Amino acid sequence: MVQERERQRQLNQAIKERERASREAERAARAEQRAQAQEARAQRERYLKQQQDQAAVLTRTVEERIGELDQVLLSALRRPGVFSFAQLRQTYRPRPFTPPRNLATPAAQPDWSAYAPPPPSGMSRVFKGSYQKVVDQARARFEHELAQYQVRERDRNSALVAMQARHRQAEESRRQGVEQHNAQVNDLEQRVLSKQPEAVEDYFELLVEGSPLPAELPIDVEVAYQVDARKLLLIRELPNVDVIPEAREYTYVKTRDEITAKPRPPKEIKERYARLVAQLVLRTIRDVFEVRPAELVDEVAINAHVSTRNKATGQPERPCLVSVSATRQQFEHLVLTELDPVECLRYFNALVSPHPWDLEAVRPIFDPDLSKYRLVEAQDVVAGLDSRPVLLEMRPFEFEVLVKQLFEAMGMKSWVTQASRDDGLDAIAVNEDPIMGGVCVIQAKRYKSMVEPDAVRALAGVMDDKRASRGVLVTTSRFGKASHDFAARHGRIQLIEGAHLKHLLLEYLGLDVLLGPASA
Repeated sequence: MVQERERQRQLNQAIKERERASREAERAARAEQRAQAQEARAQRERYLKQQQDQAAVLTRTVEERIGELDQVLLSALRRPGVFSFAQLRQTYRPRPFTPPRNLATPAAQPDWSAYAPPPPSGMSRVFKGSYQKVVDQARARFEHELAQYQVRERDRNSALVAMQARHRQAEESRRQGVEQHNAQVNDLEQRVLSKQPEAVEDYFELLVEGSPLPAELPIDVEVAYQVDARKLLLIRELPNVDVIPEAREYTYVKTRDEITAKPRPPKEIKERYARLVAQLVLRTIRDVFEVRPAELVDEVAINAHVSTRNKATGQPERPCLVSVSATRQQFEHLVLTELDPVECLRYFNALVSPHPWDLEAVRPIFDPDLSKYRLVEAQDVVAGLDSRPVLLEMRPFEFEVLVKQLFEAMGMKSWVTQASRDDGLDAIAVNEDPIMGGVCVIQAKRYKSMVEPDAVRALAGVMDDKRASRGVLVTTSRFGKASHDFAARHGRIQLIEGAHLKHLLLEYLGLDVLLGPASA
């Protein structure tokens, strides 16, 4: 009976142990499940945060890009100083010779004391031959190690000397390069100060293209310089409308497990692109007027083009989106930190594409082929040998007929010519354009010197008397700031200077003319 009770007790104990083990296993399994569920939630939360952070990074990148494009004009104002030859010169600063540590520091020379066996003692003193043999072996090892050390040191010293020689040679080459570069800058400075057109063009192109712009904005400009007028003509490359980010912000959509872009409204893209174009043009004008010496340029004219492909033909084309001219005196009155770039172009009577985002072109105020302006001085010199007509040498009747033919080719009808008291042309014509049309007063002045502001004010009086909707004043010379300011305030007067007149005659009549002889 005792044994039976003991077996039962052991059986009960085993059952309890199994039940306890089962409960422990169940608790462990539930704990494992909870841990796995917690880890899964943590992983989901980490993934969610990772995706949200990625969306935030993309949004921040877009916002920073928009900020860069919005500050294209103002960022130029934060750059200290003006453009000058000093910026082009380089300074030679010697670089110290710093060899690698393995060549600079010699290795420790083998020391005999580290190889010499200890002196004999006790019975070993009796067997001097055996001790001498040990000394000879140690001496052989020492001399072998010393010989190897000496070879390594010779190699190290040779490598160090060779590296020093290469350093000296590189430094001398760099010093000569700096001297050669500065000599070229000095030569350029002398040619610029003597107003050699090619040198002035190279100088301005170098400095304007060196003005830092945000990434992916083109920096290319082409320059022509008119010495007598102290006028700089620039062809400025513009970015396409895709430079404006199409996405406004990015968000992570949990239900679709994807980062989606919220598109920027098309109207905003168009407005930002128009503003960017205006900023680039004004910045280019500002950069030109910051170049020293300031007396090189009194006026700058810019045609701003964008390189694209015609969607209908696939052929490359470069429509002009902005064409504007400004004098230094006009520009100095601007407060660039406060103005609206788009409105500022209107202030300068710029020709601006009404839809630049659609690459709708305007007719530039000067011929984009700048080679014609670069050759103008040489052409004037040989005007006496040239078959082209010289406007200042025409008889009044010939000049009158030429101007009439030009404006008829431009769409003017019903001419009524009046007597002119200053060897020019006064006419009343009708523009049949349904939008911009109406009665137009046209006056042409065949002048050598600048047209006085009184002539522009007199045109306004004639327009009032004739109830004309437009007035055009053409000259073979140029207009001053007061004339341009009056025309801008009036709003219905267009001024055409000699270079523009020359371009119009070539465009509409295919007639290449000279404004005046070399002595004019």
